[in-house]
Amino acid sequence: MVLGHGLGATRDMGLAAYAERFCAAGYRVLAFDYRHFGASEGEPRQLFDVRRQIDDWTAAVHFVRSLPGVDPARVALWGTSFGGGLVLSVAARDERIAAVIAQCPFTHGFASGLKLGARTSSKVFVAGLRDLAAHLRNREPAMVAITGRRGDAALMVAPDAADGYAALIPEGTDHRHEVSARAGMEILLYAPARAVKDVRCPVLFCVCDNDSVAPARVTRWYARRARHREIKRYPVGHFDIYQGDAFEKAVADQVEFLQSRVPVE
Repeated sequence: MVLGHGLGATRDMGLAAYAERFCAAGYRVLAFDYRHFGASEGEPRQLFDVRRQIDDWTAAVHFVRSLPGVDPARVALWGTSFGGGLVLSVAARDERIAAVIAQCPFTHGFASGLKLGARTSSKVFVAGLRDLAAHLRNREPAMVAITGRRGDAALMVAPDAADGYAALIPEGTDHRHEVSARAGMEILLYAPARAVKDVRCPVLFCVCDNDSVAPARVTRWYARRARHREIKRYPVGHFDIYQGDAFEKAVADQVEFLQSRVPVE
């Protein structure tokens, strides 16, 4: 299994809890950071690029398939939040992916953008223009906050975003709470759910009904267009699924899905 996180997040932000459950069920797990983030290399730091992150997923899958004892046709993907959208893009391009788990997945940029509000959207747009200008002049990226309060120049401003995201950051780490501002434009134009019709493997969609970041209604609409889908719904918000009872229920459903679709030999 290959695990990847969401927007600006790193593998030390809660992925170990999932990896431990999957390993206990008999699966081998690789969790990775996207280039420019966390423990991965890449300069400048905090550079957000959808195309590069899709390439990072592909590279991680290629590496896993090269390991001794790994069946190249039995690799599963697990992505959460923005990573939940990326795994749909990757699986649509790779027919050998055995299964996909998309947890509270980002599915449609415009739908998520509507959650920002006019004031935040305008600030993010202006910051994105500054970042693009910096790129053209070979300067360091202009940054924008990952989360904030409504009206701030931030990529997530839902009432539960700032506290929910912060709760995932381990104490004592030097996590940078920002990404290159061009991310706002890339996110708006990215709609990975359009690729679900091209995903040939089974997909488990874990949908948070009260999701304030990735609208649940839009996710369910696209999920029903996947060829081989299962949809699990949880009465929680976008950031609640990583802890407590919601986590326990979701990870149990995910293990059950894996055991039925990609059983351990």
